Amino acid sequence: MRMAHEGTFETLDGETLFYRYWPAESTGWRGAIVLFHRGHEHSGRVAHLVEELDLPEFAFFAWDARGHGRSAGVRGDSPSVARSVEDIQAFVDHIGAKHGVATENIAVVGQSLSAVLLAAWAHDYAPRVRAMVLAAPAFRVKLYVPWARPLLRLLHRVRGNFFVTSYVKARFLTHDALRIASFESDALITRSISVRVLLGLCDLAKRIVADAEAITVATQVLISGCDWVVDASPQHDFYERLGALTKERHVFEGFYHDTLGEKDRQPALNQVRSFLLKVYDASPERPSLCDADRRGFTRREADALARPLAKLSWRGLCWGAVGWVLKVGSQLSHGIRLGAATGFDSGSSLDYVCRNEAQGATALGRWVDRLYLDSIGWRGIRQRKRNVQSLLQETIDRVRQQGLPVRIVDIAAGSGRYVLDALDGCSPPETVELRDYSDASVAAARALIRQRGFEAFTSVLKADAFDVGGLSARKGRFTIGVVSGLYELYADNDQVRRSLHGLTAAIEPGGYLIYTGQPWHPQLQLIARALTSHRQGRPWIMRRRTQAELDQLIGAAGFLKISERIDEWGMFTVSLARRISMGARAQAASWPVQRLGVGS
Repeated sequence: MRMAHEGTFETLDGETLFYRYWPAESTGWRGAIVLFHRGHEHSGRVAHLVEELDLPEFAFFAWDARGHGRSAGVRGDSPSVARSVEDIQAFVDHIGAKHGVATENIAVVGQSLSAVLLAAWAHDYAPRVRAMVLAAPAFRVKLYVPWARPLLRLLHRVRGNFFVTSYVKARFLTHDALRIASFESDALITRSISVRVLLGLCDLAKRIVADAEAITVATQVLISGCDWVVDASPQHDFYERLGALTKERHVFEGFYHDTLGEKDRQPALNQVRSFLLKVYDASPERPSLCDADRRGFTRREADALARPLAKLSWRGLCWGAVGWVLKVGSQLSHGIRLGAATGFDSGSSLDYVCRNEAQGATALGRWVDRLYLDSIGWRGIRQRKRNVQSLLQETIDRVRQQGLPVRIVDIAAGSGRYVLDALDGCSPPETVELRDYSDASVAAARALIRQRGFEAFTSVLKADAFDVGGLSARKGRFTIGVVSGLYELYADNDQVRRSLHGLTAAIEPGGYLIYTGQPWHPQLQLIARALTSHRQGRPWIMRRRTQAELDQLIGAAGFLKISERIDEWGMFTVSLARRISMGARAQAASWPVQRLGVGS
């Protein structure tokens, strides 16, 4: 019987979470398995898997999720499901820092709610874990009350957050009498769940199932054939869309929801054990996504968005009406008028969105402008700005702790507002160079610099972010590079590679790169059919770049990602990577990459 040790770690927002860990018993250590419990439960409820999986050469870890068991937080609650996904990343980071386990040597196993969170983590953060096992993922919870979800949404809007008690009895989770009795007597079981988490889980699951092709982690899905708690159909949809090269699906007839805690669970455990040994025995592999701009599902999606609609078709008429509404709105709202004039993706337009001050000719115009500024896409943009600023401040501290000079370059700075805002209250850096191709942005940046009194260390240069020669000429000049909101606007990976090549030359080894991505967006149709780009007023067609694709491009350029942040809707990521030496670059690229076929 392995002896469990106990520990705690701190989340990004300062909560202290509890976990158990079991060191490997065998001298031939192979890696770590991280276990994630069901909703309502805690790490003690999955501790039996440490022995039953019979993997003595692996260390095991299991946490008490925020608001559960012995961890901090309001019982059954979380600030958001995005925060809970972020907690997973914090836990994996802690395991690496405290216990010396590289992410590449970790596999994760989750049940029910935690399986959804793990799938979202794999989608949004693109971690380089070895494998993922999802048992009875709660992609759609069975709510037996008619119209339960819309009623809960209405009540949540009216009352704010509140709690509902789970209707699920232990006898509907498992046939195992001992686990039924222990569930009913366990004082650490959290009987209620917040509506915020319940509804957030519903929205998160829809997004992840629909976009499962973006997930490339080797994945095993276990489905209980007699599940009273969650529907099986979305689990099958998820598996069939999954983009992993290595994937398995197993259905266990007669099993209740607690797949890995059923009475006769050995067949399921055998499948988990076999899968984990298989992926650890083989060389890790992942699909090459560096040419996803030419083939792959995001290319097909962008091509479909670019296809013109027949004007007299139902969809053509609907989007024509939306365009007419925006045209009328541009007469009232300053933000819509600016977007129509300069492109809704222009630096001027995004700077206006980040200022978030509604303007219009009349009270009606200001109201329309407020509706415009409060759209989900622009809320995500403002959260991205905050994430860039906080990550830049942290990176400045990192560089100073390493005894290096703080020399910053932003290759597509726009007005430079987010960089200059991040410098407020900080000790002045040695140099800041803001670059942008737009005369209007360059003028705005110079005005802001004068306003802040930063002329002594900040310069502005009109330059093309894709001009490799211009950046390469600054060889080793900078310790921090920033590229925010640029690569999302360009579908062509060759352009991104050119830009990154220049950044690789301009940033000295050991320096850092802050870069943004957009792995998902809920308004792609609206953007493509009704909004115009800064490029000669053409339709703004987005080709999403998944986080896995973006990180591969960054890695190929000689940077190693070390952290990431994302908004609560899963739209915009902000990541930090370190410029590595050629030797470390070869080691980081040691995972084999398999190219996708032309028809992929």
